[in-house]
Amino acid sequence: MTLTAQLSLTEHPVRIRLGQDISSTRATPVSVEGDLVVPEQALGVVLFAHGSGSGRLSPRNRFVAQHLQDVGFATLLMDLLTDEEAEVDALTGLLHFDILLLSQRLIAAIDWLGRQPLTAGLPVGLFGASTGAAAALAAATHRPQRVAAVVTRGGRPDLASRVLLSVRAPTLLIVGGNDEAVVGLNQEALRQIGTLVKSLTIVPGAGHLFDEEGSLETVAGLAARWFDRYLNARTG
Repeated sequence: MTLTAQLSLTEHPVRIRLGQDISSTRATPVSVEGDLVVPEQALGVVLFAHGSGSGRLSPRNRFVAQHLQDVGFATLLMDLLTDEEAEVDALTGLLHFDILLLSQRLIAAIDWLGRQPLTAGLPVGLFGASTGAAAALAAATHRPQRVAAVVTRGGRPDLASRVLLSVRAPTLLIVGGNDEAVVGLNQEALRQIGTLVKSLTIVPGAGHLFDEEGSLETVAGLAARWFDRYLNARTG
């Protein structure tokens, strides 16, 4: 397995306008960088929410994104923090646990996708990793008419425990079998998630980062099948 697989389609750098830069006392809007790939006749668009200490260049998320592109889904990988906020987070370690902030950023991106000619008519899926999983689940509750499916990898859905009952999108939780603490958190979250269409898949022998041979390919395949079933515009 290689985590540096090349994108097979044209990647469009984009800037997404968000809310206020919380690292500043000025109430000025900010933007973050994103990478958008839209295959011809895309089935849907998957928005990625990375975990702590990561960004839109996360090699694991990009590996999964390429697999989704290969089977016909558009993808948007974006930074959840500005450069200035990322610097603050590197010192304090607080912002990547600010699920309210991160979910608001994802909601802004969902709305942005709805205004872009290439993606406006596409159903939206969310793929969240680590703390990004909680942000994805929270964002889904605020845009139930737009978010058609959610997949998480090694997620911390417990950080969104207050809103789990309100999740309506079909949700797949993927956890490594060796990531015992996170397995327990996901098992409890599965019981709390409100949608009737939900599942937990434990990948045997995989750790939190899915570094083991073949484990990330398994994640990509599981995500592709879930999105094909619940996000595919041709079958919806």
